[in-house]
Amino acid sequence: MKLRHGTFSYLPDLTDEEIAAQIRYALQRGWPVSVEHTDDPHPRNVYWEMWGLPMFDLVEPDGVLAQLNECRATFPNHYVRVLAYDASLGRQTTAMQFLVQRPAEEPGFLLTRIEGVDRTQRYAVTSYATSRPAGARYVSG
Repeated sequence: MKLRHGTFSYLPDLTDEEIAAQIRYALQRGWPVSVEHTDDPHPRNVYWEMWGLPMFDLVEPDGVLAQLNECRATFPNHYVRVLAYDASLGRQTTAMQFLVQRPAEEPGFLLTRIEGVDRTQRYAVTSYATSRPAGARYVSG
């Protein structure tokens, strides 16, 4: 199962040149860019671990790409994303986020149905990755 998360999620994985073009697009609009990673890709897990600090006042994507490559090397089995934040008055929200790395094997999710009173049904989504402890979720073997 391939996790669909963020902008460009239904396109093929972006190359480094395409990632640099998207970062350049964000920087031209004055959006600070940050790099984040996680080993728990649950859809409601919106707070990923931040790699370094958000990068302000950059003109070229080289600084972001250097941080991105460092994060990839440190966490080869994590999901890594680039996030751009629009801090303009009236917006102040995430403008763009996209995955730049995913683990070689993505275990997927378990959908559990719970029957309640009056024939109501509730659903819970659990990542198969969370059956292992943090830090060991995407290690082979």
